[in-house]
Amino acid sequence: MSIATQRGDTGQTSLIGGPRVPKSDLRVESYGAIDELIAQMGFARSICEDAEVRGVVERIQKELFVVSSVIATAPDGKHKPPSVTQEMIDALTAQVHSIEATKGVVTDWSLPGGHAPAAALDVARTVCRRAERCLVRLFERDGGLTPQNALAYVNRLSDLLWLLGRLLEVRAGVDSRLRDEAHAGKNWSKAW
Repeated sequence: MSIATQRGDTGQTSLIGGPRVPKSDLRVESYGAIDELIAQMGFARSICEDAEVRGVVERIQKELFVVSSVIATAPDGKHKPPSVTQEMIDALTAQVHSIEATKGVVTDWSLPGGHAPAAALDVARTVCRRAERCLVRLFERDGGLTPQNALAYVNRLSDLLWLLGRLLEVRAGVDSRLRDEAHAGKNWSKAW
């Protein structure tokens, strides 16, 4: 059996347990953005030498397959999607709080590029934010049929990805602060 089924040659794809839809459908765009996020996180993990961060990223990649399955399942289809649980979201939140407590991590805006693994996580964060925007549009279009926990999970994950990048920089002794004596301005803002 080949993965080249040719069923998508007409620009259609099947949702899990549901109908065929155009590949341009917002639901397909949303789980495609999650797929891109998983791949970008895999790249970040592949170049990261920090075992703890690699472990966190790998765990999240596996959880993102659950998020993707939830999104790819037709809301009125014959299959029940897996669950993005509150425990999954709480684990991300706990990780966020743990990293925020690390001295030097949350000091200012960050200028990506001073440390390759952190920069790769910064790219993953921007992909995550794009996926979140897709999910918001999907949630609005479908009247809330996309499970709210998927949206909360992706929102929390973007915070964590930013913090993981800063943690790697702190551990590597890299100063990625945007502001310095030559570039004055307001420091860290939680509104970023």
